[in-house]
This record gives sequence, C-alpha cells and structure tokens, in this order.
Amino acid sequence: MTLDPVHVDGIAELARRVTQQVDDRDHTDIAERAFTEFLDPLRTHQGDIVLEPLGEHCRRRVDIADVALVESPFPTQHGLDAGTINPTTFRNGLVIDVSQAAMAAVPSDVELHRGRTIVMTVHTNDDTVDVHDDDWRLDDEGYARRRVLHAPRVDRYEQTVVHALALYRAESEHALDQADVVDDLLILDGPLYPTGLLKWVERDPELKRLIIERQEFTEVVENYLSLVEHFAESDTALVGFVKNSASKAITRELRRILGAPWVNDEAFFRRVLERTDDNGDPRTDSLTFTNWFRSRVGTDSVLADGTLSLEYTRVLDDEAYEVTFFVVYDPRDELVYRIEAPYCVTRDEQVRERLTTQLLAEIARERGPPLAVGKADELARIDRQGKQTLRQRIEDAFDTSRQRSYNEKRWGPVEGMDVV
Repeated sequence: MTLDPVHVDGIAELARRVTQQVDDRDHTDIAERAFTEFLDPLRTHQGDIVLEPLGEHCRRRVDIADVALVESPFPTQHGLDAGTINPTTFRNGLVIDVSQAAMAAVPSDVELHRGRTIVMTVHTNDDTVDVHDDDWRLDDEGYARRRVLHAPRVDRYEQTVVHALALYRAESEHALDQADVVDDLLILDGPLYPTGLLKWVERDPELKRLIIERQEFTEVVENYLSLVEHFAESDTALVGFVKNSASKAITRELRRILGAPWVNDEAFFRRVLERTDDNGDPRTDSLTFTNWFRSRVGTDSVLADGTLSLEYTRVLDDEAYEVTFFVVYDPRDELVYRIEAPYCVTRDEQVRERLTTQLLAEIARERGPPLAVGKADELARIDRQGKQTLRQRIEDAFDTSRQRSYNEKRWGPVEGMDVV
C-alpha cells in the first residue's frame, strides 16, 4: 500500500515547518567564516595544529570545458580497486567474505588487466576448523594469486572483521605486487590508507586490539606503509581518490569552535565550494577546489601521531607518511571528491600542481573518477550474478546453506552494505 495523497501533503507540511527554522544563508556565512578563519590552521581545544594548508590557503576554480582539454601531466596512469561479495553467514557458523583486486592502465595493458589477487577470509567459533593458507596459490597460468585467511575470533563484529580483512589485504597485496609496473601515477580507488580499519581505533577496544596485536591486521597496515615507501623511493606519484567520504573529523572541530551545522566534512566543503549566479541558481560551468591540506585530524592522525603503535621499522621520516588532501566540487552532479596523497609526494609544490591539474582534467572529462580508476572498478567488481554464483559454490563446498533473514524474503538479497 502506498501513502494516500493526504498523508503525502501532511509530510510535506512537516518538512516546510522544519525548513522555516533553517536559514540557508546563515549556513553559507558560517562556511565562509570557517574556511577563511579557522582552517589556516585548524587547532584542537588544546591548541595543537591538526590541519594546515600546503602553500597558499585559498579556493580556486577552473572552466570545465577548458581543463578537459589539458594534456595530462602524467603520461601514463594506473588505477587499483578491490571488490567483494560482501560478508555472508552460513548455517554451520562460518562467516565468509571474498575479495578480488585488479589494476588497470591508461593506455590499456591487457596482460596487466588479467592479473588478480583474491583473498577469502573465514571466521568461525569452531576450534577444530583451521582453513588458513600460509602461502599464495597461483591460478590462471600465474596471472591470479589466491589465499584463504582465518580471521581472528571475535564475539561481535564478525562481518566487519571478515570484510575488512579480505578487502584491504587483497587491495594492498595487489598494489605491492604490481607496483613496479607503474611509471608515473597510481590512483587507488578510495583513501590512501585503510580508513575502515583505522576507524576501529575509535570505535571499540576489541577491534583496536586486533590491529595492534594480530598479525593478520598488522600486516595489512604495514602493506600500506610499504606502498608509500616504494613510491617515494621510485619517485612515482601515489594518490587515493575518495568518492564518498564519511569523515566528520573537521566538522567536529568546527562545531566546537563556531557551532558548525554540517553533518560531515563533505557537506561542509560542498557549501564552501558551490557557486551561484545573481539569481541564486547554481553555476555549473566550473570545477571549484581547495588548496592542499596537511592533515592530522581524525583517522588521518592514527599512523602519524603514535596512536597505533606497530613493530614496523619505517624507512622514511614520520612526516612523509602523513595524509595530505584537496577537495574538488563538480557542480554538474553536485558531488564532492577528496584526493589524498602522502606528504612525501606533495611536499614538492610542482608535484602538487601537476597532481591537481591531472585530477581536475580527469574529473572534467570523465564526469567522475579518473579513467584508470573506472577501468579498475570494472575489473574488480563482482556483480550480483557473480556473488550469487560464488555463494552457491561455497555452499556446495561446505555442504551447508546461507543463513537467511526475513528481510531477504521481503526485499530480496541486500547488496553493497557498508560494514567497515
């Protein structure tokens, strides 16, 4: 049964009552003040600097049609992504996720595109089950590597644990395995570091202990540090292209300072970067973007300030691993993108400008993520049919069936859930 028109009208009236209490112009004024007065630098209540500009603190814009025609500063680009089937619970108590990672190249490299790193992670409370593989196994004439990992036992968050371990292990292993083929620029589809894991430090002591104490997870974090070191040594650019940032770290600090009304950082930067004409209508002719920032706020600080202590000998100075980023707003779809890079890459002003130009041109041309990222996403993605087939094969292999819920009966299988 759908809502009757009278109910629709009633809900719309409720929305109007809420709207009357919110002055949009006030939000614009607060955003302007927050950006110009409190991000150069942003300090905690103890006075510690957690965000500061690299170079001039400013907002810029570039005509979309013009920048789309700019020649790429990086002759070749590589993209990397990992996809999963999403955590699945079986009747015999197993919780399983499977991830595959792939790398794409522009110009195309068919042999590279064939390569895969596949990781299956398994959680069980049965002491007699041990499915861990110590070594990688090769498939597809050596183009694909696969491995099973036994996830550490937890009393809750089982799906979160198997998903994060599969996803980040596959992504980081494939990036390291293929790093030598990258000549100019590697773009990760997502953040520079495994943000999903780093959030555990704030979420729950049990999850935090996994990252610090369990080799399965310490090795994942160390893989990303090794990746930064490899690209610093080879003098090759490395960035992460974040399409959907859920970070609230900056807005939390701004809310303390001046009562920031935005739900997250993405909403704040959207308000900072959107433009209107004299009639108040959105202008869609230009991409707008911020300067680069050096960040030690929220999860960006976890690997920089000693919060996460690992028995890992770093090759570079501590500052080299710090997260830097700039934010781009595309008014055509009203979308905000955050581009991250390690400080060892962006401490050079000329490199920052080249990266800025490269990413702006890609966003203008593709109306979204760079072409290399889009190709990697296609290679790594496991579609609905593929997920169903894999789950069925796993059911047959374990002689069990998937644990189903009433919601599946009502709505069908739920795909794409975020459990990290």
